[in-house]
Amino acid sequence: MSHAWMPSSPCGDGCVSGSHTQVGRLRQTWRAVTAVAAILCGAAIALALLLPGKQRESAIRLWFHAVLRAFGVRLQIHGARKFQATSGRGVLVVSNHVSWLDELAIDSVQPIKLVAKKDIRDWPVLGRIITAAGTVYLDRERLRELPKTVTELTQTLRNGSAVGIHAEGTTWCGLASGHYKPALFQAALDAGVPVRPIVLRYRIGDHPTTQPAFVGSDTLVDSIRRVLRTKGLVVEVHVLDEIAPGRAENRRELAKLAEEQASRLTSTELELAPSTGDTHRARTITPLVA
Repeated sequence: MSHAWMPSSPCGDGCVSGSHTQVGRLRQTWRAVTAVAAILCGAAIALALLLPGKQRESAIRLWFHAVLRAFGVRLQIHGARKFQATSGRGVLVVSNHVSWLDELAIDSVQPIKLVAKKDIRDWPVLGRIITAAGTVYLDRERLRELPKTVTELTQTLRNGSAVGIHAEGTTWCGLASGHYKPALFQAALDAGVPVRPIVLRYRIGDHPTTQPAFVGSDTLVDSIRRVLRTKGLVVEVHVLDEIAPGRAENRRELAKLAEEQASRLTSTELELAPSTGDTHRARTITPLVA
C-alpha cells in the first residue's frame, strides 16, 4: 500500500510529446536486435570480475555504453570523467530521474552501485543486470524498512564504493523536476563521504526532449519502443563539483545544497557547457527510483 510520504510526480502521459523524426521500421528492428544481443552479452561480463580493478571497471563501463548505443542513444559527458575524485573513497552520487536509460548512462561514465525500488528486480533481463551490479533495493511502500536501507547504504559508502541515488524519489519528464528527498543523504553524513550531484538531460539536436521519459501509464515495453523509434537521441551527463563532508549539519541541509547546485545549471548553461563528446570516440540503468 502507498503512504502519505511516498514521492509522487505530476508528470504524466501528456508530458511525453513534441515533434521529432522517427527512424524507419527496419532500423527500429535492427536496434531491437542489437540491443538484445548487447544485453545478452552481459553474461560474458562476469569474466571481467576476474580482472584487476581498473580493467574490470573499464570493461563494465564499455559494456554499458555498448548497450546504450545499441538503443540508438549517444552519450555526452560534461565535467569530471569519474564520480570519485579520490579512488577508494566512497561517494554518494545524486541525480535527477527521467528514464530507465538513466542507469545505463550513469554506468557508462563509471559503473556504480545504485539504490533502486524493489520492482526493478523483476524487470526482464535488465533487472538481473542491475541486481548483479550490487544494487541496494528499497521498498518505498514500507517506511519502516528505510532505516535498514540507510544503514546498508552507509556501510557500502564506508567500504569505498560510489553509490547512486535518484534524489527526487520518482521519475519526472526531464523538463520539470522535483525537490530532493533528504532521507538517503543521511548515509553520506554517517559515512563521512562527499556528495557528487549530477544532472541528466535528454535532447534531440539542440532541443530538450521528453521522449525517453518513463512517466504516466507507461510500461517498460512502451518506453523501450518509443526510444527505439526516436532518431538522434542524446543523453548528457553533467558531473558537478563534489559537496565535501562538513558543509551541511544535517541531511536536509545536504539535500538542499545538492538540489541548489543542480538547479543552477540553467538551460542556457546546459547548451553552452563544454562536452567531451561521445565517450566511445573520446575514450577509443538508488536514491529512490520509480
